Amino acid sequence: MTEIQLGYGKKYLAFSFDETRYDVLSGNLNDTQPLSDAEIGEALSAPIQSLPLEDLFSGNDSVLIVVSDATRATASAQILNLLVRRLIQAGVSPADLAIIFATGIHRTVTSEEKLELLTPFIVQRIKTIDHSAYDASKMISLGTTELDTPVEVNRALRDFSQVIITGAIGFHYFAGFTGGRKSICPGLASARTIEATHRLALDFVNGGRRAGVGTGLLEGNPFHEECERIAALIEPRFSINSVVDERGRATRVYAGDWRAAHQVGCSEYLTSHSIAIDQKREVVIASCGGSPYDLNLIQAHKALDMAAHACSDGGTIVLLAECSDGLGHPSFLKWFDEGSSKALERRLHDAYEVNGQTAWSLLTKSERYRVVLVSDLPDDQVLYMKMTPAHSLTEALNEVGGESQGYIMPHGARLLPRAAG
Repeated sequence: MTEIQLGYGKKYLAFSFDETRYDVLSGNLNDTQPLSDAEIGEALSAPIQSLPLEDLFSGNDSVLIVVSDATRATASAQILNLLVRRLIQAGVSPADLAIIFATGIHRTVTSEEKLELLTPFIVQRIKTIDHSAYDASKMISLGTTELDTPVEVNRALRDFSQVIITGAIGFHYFAGFTGGRKSICPGLASARTIEATHRLALDFVNGGRRAGVGTGLLEGNPFHEECERIAALIEPRFSINSVVDERGRATRVYAGDWRAAHQVGCSEYLTSHSIAIDQKREVVIASCGGSPYDLNLIQAHKALDMAAHACSDGGTIVLLAECSDGLGHPSFLKWFDEGSSKALERRLHDAYEVNGQTAWSLLTKSERYRVVLVSDLPDDQVLYMKMTPAHSLTEALNEVGGESQGYIMPHGARLLPRAAG
């Protein structure tokens, strides 16, 4: 028997398994080393298709830095410390600097999370701004896109002469990848704009996802392209996107032009964070990777989506997701009132909401696979979402039973299995 530690919240669950039955899908993710301050500094000094920071900013600038919220691991504490110091060295006054959290429709970042995301040093010296997608007084209108999407974004994006976006590159089940343009939309967009862009991911004529929408897909992806159009209206001066390890430490940094650097990062991420499998198997045991990837169910769903790439139809997925923050949105559970994903899709056509699409995506998987969820969520909520609740990994494995062949995915949301054919 072999033992593996699987992330669950801020702790690990030990799993002893038979190597003749399970293969571990981990790729080369454990071989990467965290970057030093000097190595990150080198990336800022030699950016992709951009002048160095010192040539882009001066004492005449006011600068807004966009930072992800606590649902994303981005190594922001290390990166922001280096970035702020470089901007000050370039002549930008600390009084002309501000940091805004790209929360989209997520909850506001707490005081404790700000300290963790930015460090006390930055919080004490640089102004921070909270975004609320539902507060019209904080929004400005930039018109509409060619697809008639209303463009409403946080007015702070126009209150400063320059904008820097930061974030992390990872897989996303319909945006293709996180990072880049998502710092602006949906990160700092109004609820109305977020709804209009997210709606583009579904095909309400033929059913299911639109062509081009999916994990690891950018070219021809209507959601990605619309978010890029909106970000282009802001024209960020500089961008920094990281790739992080399971502890949230930066292992790669892509700095420079907000489009070009993101595209390079996504291309390399697809190569380094995907793994070929000969065939799908009947059992997949997937950890989200621990906190913050399993902070709530909406975030944890991303690991479920990745596990589905490795599971055969009718098989069982055991998902380890603590969900210490609950479902992720108060309205999430209401979408499971519908009896099927088809019925839910019709409801979304008539009354679309962003979290309804995540519910639809989850429901399509609980219909296609048997999903056993190990979490802190109440059993009645898990059952209502058409999943089987379990209170421990041992209990979940008893649900699996049999001698079926399976995979173990310790890095759930960060590794894409790619089946032959």
